[in-house]
Amino acid sequence: MSSGGGSGVPDDVVLVHTGGCHCRRVRWRVEAPASVVAWVCNCSDCAMRGNTHFVVPAARFKLQAGAGEFITTYTFGTHTAKHTFCKACGITSFYTPRSNPDGVAVTVACVDPGTLDHVEYRKADGRNWEEWIKRSDIAGFSKGNAEAAAAPE
Repeated sequence: MSSGGGSGVPDDVVLVHTGGCHCRRVRWRVEAPASVVAWVCNCSDCAMRGNTHFVVPAARFKLQAGAGEFITTYTFGTHTAKHTFCKACGITSFYTPRSNPDGVAVTVACVDPGTLDHVEYRKADGRNWEEWIKRSDIAGFSKGNAEAAAAPE
């Protein structure tokens, strides 16, 4: 077991991270390790927004009271991914990804400072999704097995 960047917290210990959108109307908390794997996706939506996200099981994500009234959702293509964003400021701080419809993708840049020690960036080939998903391990990240999902490729 190695320790994370600066806090000395072991990589496999689950912490509570908080975050949300720019105007702070959409706030949430997520349980995840101090060291996460984040996906840099090149699909048409993520590429245009510059979204980089890590995936957690849906049960580890909770919206703060009142946040739901400021969320709207955009879908396209297969309509499996639910791209949620704040109605007031337009920021996508989390969404339901096509790769993990049983999970939540949390935008790394929207996590409040102080709890993420390390982010390993991996490429997600959303432009060639059908081919990429067959060889990717991303589906395991929403299953609750953080150690298996965080293992190097």
